[in-house]
Parts: sequence; structure tokens; C-alpha cells
Amino acid sequence: MLVVLVASVVQAVLGMGYGLTASPLLLLLDPMFVPASTIMLGMLSSGLGASREYRQIVWPEVTFATVARLLGLVVALLLLSRMEAGGAFRLLFGTCLAIAVAMSLSGYVVPFNRIWLGVMGGVSGLMGTITGVGAPPLALIYQQRDPSSARPTLAAFFCLGCGFSAAGLWLIGWLGVRELILVAILLPAMLLGTWVGRKIEVVKTDHYRRSLLLIAGFSAIVLIAQGLLEI
Repeated sequence: MLVVLVASVVQAVLGMGYGLTASPLLLLLDPMFVPASTIMLGMLSSGLGASREYRQIVWPEVTFATVARLLGLVVALLLLSRMEAGGAFRLLFGTCLAIAVAMSLSGYVVPFNRIWLGVMGGVSGLMGTITGVGAPPLALIYQQRDPSSARPTLAAFFCLGCGFSAAGLWLIGWLGVRELILVAILLPAMLLGTWVGRKIEVVKTDHYRRSLLLIAGFSAIVLIAQGLLEI
């Protein structure tokens, strides 16, 4: 619950970062939390953020990126349908997480256009469905956009995208009653974290970013090592 609370604060403050904070730590605690329960909580957290600034959402961008995300979702479901939550999953999760961290650290500014929006939307769908961490690909093309519209637009995208990912996980048997119970148990922590995050007005984004990447990078190394040892 503490992990979910902190991740929800980060999401409310930055408009993204729930998955990057929560997913690797929850997987290290217990594999049952990832990816389904984390994705559903991320969907709810993003939905709250989008509803707060819904007038600034750029819906054509959300629609286009969401359609592209569905392509990545299909690939992710094909991969997950062939494995269980064991060593292979930890290795795949850790590898995707390491790629996400590398994307965030690259500093490369991807031009904002429909081609890159589609490509990064698809990559976000692939990584987000497997790990619950789908923000870094979209962050690369939105980092130079006006935060007042980028933040709610991304929140709306992640809300819809996580909803589709959750539906796909249900179809292949990765989401069931157990995961819904976990979401219900952790929901109060998510709501409290969102409320606390909204009260924070002055934020040093760089400090949050470095801390998130440090945690995620360390988790990726541990998960890859565990995966290799368990295979």
C-alpha cells in the first residue's frame, strides 16, 4: 500500500510515473501484483488526473495514439500467452523496464508528428501491457509540448490504454477475481496518494525523475538476474 501511495503521488504531480514507480517494486514483493492489478490501478489513477483537466485534453492525439497502442497490445498478449509468471516473465519484464529507463535517460528529443506518435503509441502498448510501464516512449515526444495540455492528454491516453490492456489480460487469463480483489484492497492507498499529490504545488521535477530512474534501473537489474537464474 505504501508503494501504491507513493506512486499515486508521483502520478498526480507529474501526470505520469505511476507504473515506473509501482510496477518494479510490486513485482519484487510478489508477482501476483503485476501486471494486471498494477495496470488497473494505473488506469484509475490516470483517469482521475484526466478528469481534473479534461478541458485541456487534445482528443485527436489521444485517439491516434490509442489506436497505435492496440497494435503493441496484440504483440504483448501473444508473448504473455506463452509464458507464466516465472523466470521467463521476470526476464522479459526486466528487459522492458531497462529499455524504458534507457529511453528516459537518452535525452533524445523525438519530433512530434503523427508518425512518431503512432510508433511510440505502439511501443507504449507493448511495454505497458507487459510491465505496466508505458510512459517513457510517449514522454520522449511530449517532453517539449506545453505541460498544460500534454499532462491531461497523456493521462487520458494512459487511462484508455490501460483499460484496453486490462481487457486483453482478462482474455488470456492474466486478470481474474484475485487481481480485482487486490485492486480493491489497494484502492484506498491510490486515492490517498492522488489527493496528497494534488496538494503539492511546487515540484522539482528533476529530483523526482532521478529518483524514479534510480529505483527502476536497480529493479531492472535485479529482475533480469532473477529471471536468468530461474530459467
